[in-house]
Amino acid sequence: MAITAAMVKELRETTGAGMMDAKKALTETDGDMEAAVDWLRTKGLAKAAKKADRVAAEGLVGVSVKAGRGVAVELNSETDFVAKNADFQQLVREITDVALETAEDVEVLRATHLNGKPVADVVTDAIARIGENLTLRRMHVLEGDTVVSYVHNAATEGMGKIGVLVALKGDADKAQAIGKQFAMHIAATNPVSLSEATLDPTLLARELEVQTAKALEENASSAKPKPEAVIQNNIIPGRMKKFVAENTLLGQAFVINPDVTVEQAAKEAGVEITGFARVMVGEGIEKKEEDFAAEVAKTRAGA
Repeated sequence: MAITAAMVKELRETTGAGMMDAKKALTETDGDMEAAVDWLRTKGLAKAAKKADRVAAEGLVGVSVKAGRGVAVELNSETDFVAKNADFQQLVREITDVALETAEDVEVLRATHLNGKPVADVVTDAIARIGENLTLRRMHVLEGDTVVSYVHNAATEGMGKIGVLVALKGDADKAQAIGKQFAMHIAATNPVSLSEATLDPTLLARELEVQTAKALEENASSAKPKPEAVIQNNIIPGRMKKFVAENTLLGQAFVINPDVTVEQAAKEAGVEITGFARVMVGEGIEKKEEDFAAEVAKTRAGA
């Protein structure tokens, strides 16, 4: 029986096996899907499928920089314990190195070869070996005259819970020196955008609606209401200015010296920040909360 790409894809999705393993299983079983699943199970290659529905919200972010190019790669695991595993850390290191040399986004990275296999298959193999669901979730690329990296809560060199990249223009030595401080600032404050010009217009419009409604409501309930012109021309613009300052990197007070903004600190150092990336492990993933008491009660009820 001819083995089609669609059959291989279906078996991969069912079992979590690698592409070549799935194709071999179908070939060995003459295209019988159920028999192919059993074949993979007997070889220990379908173990990953049993893990696929588990939430992988822990893990590590690997960062690497070379010649004005930096990457941050997030590889998730189910537990923080696995993130401390030397095998897992080596996997993060190897994938990050591949990303730095060849990949432009996470989809390209998944298809890029590592040790003779697509990275996606390497991750699948690691699931079976390590025994937890793993997910190659995100990759950020940042380029500039100088790119500086920083890892917060480092598990080992080049990887940890938060990875930051900062791109700068100006003297390379000065950029390296203060770039690390800017990266630490970004890790701590998590700015939404570089500047007001790069803030999402939808976010600004929504905030303007909120601040306008809030100011009008406060004024209506005040014992001494202010004139409408004061509300529209002073109070609302003032609150929007504060919002922009708190949420943009260049507008934030510099954590190393709160008397100046990050933009002012950069100018004083003779450099310009042109971009940044901040990746935190599990950011945006809804973690399943385990209710131990409910689990015990359920067990007793079924006893």
